[in-house]
Amino acid sequence: MSVTIEQIHQAVGAWAPWDTAEEWDNAGLLVRCAGEVTGVLCTLDITREAVEAAKAAGCNTIVSHHPVVFRAMKTFDAEGPLETLLREGVSAVCAHTNLDKVAGGVSETLARRAGLEHLRLDGFCCVGELPRPVPARDFAAHVGAALSTHVKFTRGDAAVRTVCAVSGAGGDLFADAASLGADCLLTGEASHHEGLDSPIPIIAASHHATEVLIVDELVRRLAADFPGLKLTAFYGEDPFTYL
Repeated sequence: MSVTIEQIHQAVGAWAPWDTAEEWDNAGLLVRCAGEVTGVLCTLDITREAVEAAKAAGCNTIVSHHPVVFRAMKTFDAEGPLETLLREGVSAVCAHTNLDKVAGGVSETLARRAGLEHLRLDGFCCVGELPRPVPARDFAAHVGAALSTHVKFTRGDAAVRTVCAVSGAGGDLFADAASLGADCLLTGEASHHEGLDSPIPIIAASHHATEVLIVDELVRRLAADFPGLKLTAFYGEDPFTYL
């Protein structure tokens, strides 16, 4: 089965439309090295290790969540991710904020893993319900176990049932979560002042842990669109080590 990089780009966009990405974002076919795709590696971040894993698996294309080019590049490093892609002839399709907001995307995948039901999407927010109210600290412990990660939380004694899940760096959306009727915000990152200012509990379970869940979903969807195409998952590691 012959698959082109344009078909991969179109398939991802059919699920998470490219024109729904935020204006400040950089999403789409960001690196094009070859027309025909030998295989696809799906990952959260495009790192040198991810490119090496793609080459070892016989894949000349990477589909990632985080863009390999995000901010303006003023210097270049031969060992950097972008330069390694070009040197090794590996293309990159990056679905970022468009994949955060879509049904079945990053925030909804987080919500489902956290055990939320009756989900509804509103921008970056995926709001759902727990079966019964629980203290915020108990829900935080449940999230930590479900994601195999550390968590931090505020207002541990507050009762939580309606939860707004925002994958990645969503701590600044506490007001949006509250306006949607949520009594808790589950996200990856939250700052000190967001914790102070939020009228509802915030549970922060790390950027990596709340978003790496999308890797398996990317593999599953591409397998359905392109039967027989070589696909592999690369989860990478959280850049932070926690004591």
